[in-house]
Amino acid sequence: MGYRTILVHCDAGKTAAVRIGVALDLAARFDAHLIGAYVRPRFEAPVFGDGSFAMDALYRNYETSVKTDEDAAAALFDKGTAGKGRPTQWRTTDGYADEALAQLAHGADLVVVGQRERDAVTMGAQPDLPERLALASERPLLVVPYIGVSSVPGGKVLLCWNGRREAGRAAMGALPLLKKAETVSVLTIDSSKDEQEANAASASEFMAWLGRHGVKASLLHDSASDSDIGDIILSRAADSSADLVVMGLYGHSRTREMVTGGASRTVLSSMTVPVLMAH
Repeated sequence: MGYRTILVHCDAGKTAAVRIGVALDLAARFDAHLIGAYVRPRFEAPVFGDGSFAMDALYRNYETSVKTDEDAAAALFDKGTAGKGRPTQWRTTDGYADEALAQLAHGADLVVVGQRERDAVTMGAQPDLPERLALASERPLLVVPYIGVSSVPGGKVLLCWNGRREAGRAAMGALPLLKKAETVSVLTIDSSKDEQEANAASASEFMAWLGRHGVKASLLHDSASDSDIGDIILSRAADSSADLVVMGLYGHSRTREMVTGGASRTVLSSMTVPVLMAH
């Protein structure tokens, strides 16, 4: 089992080159096909009461801006992949980024996107794209921090486990990386005595499952209130020098309204290493 196709979201943002570099490194590690995808944002016509605005001029400006943005994104992808000897493909699609990428993700094993950029000004930027896409797609999602990375993710992995479906899906999505990792630390965090007993039982089964897949892992335990779990994950990741965090994303989406669990929200806003997540 491995990643045979990796999809990376490309735009003209200042962190796109790092994201493409991470995706390319992973494609090389797993001998995977790499797809770069640009999503053309929808044309949003403003509402003017007197109807006097020149809509044609507004649309022409939109088309020019999108073309400039797309060309810049494609140039970053071409520059990042040139001469690397990897099979690549460029895709352009239209719509909201989360919905469009979720459709393209049907043809991929792993999707790479960027953490929310502070003061992002790229066209069609969705500040909460990682959360929306994780909720919309059945594929694992690798989120690259906007501060960049110091190494290819997957050498030292912190895997968050609480016995829930989302954590299991994240672990399954990360399995190719877990098998190649130097160290894997499985972190359980209890907020009550009942949860401690349940986590201990499920963690035992989970560790045995990892072992049968050839993953050598150590078990870490912590206790915290629900509101502190995200901070504990970030602290443990720093303490263990992890270069990748694996966790489930908890939340739901209703007609473009998105609600994310507290721990997921904390990690995604303050992450300093890539996070692989699934819902």
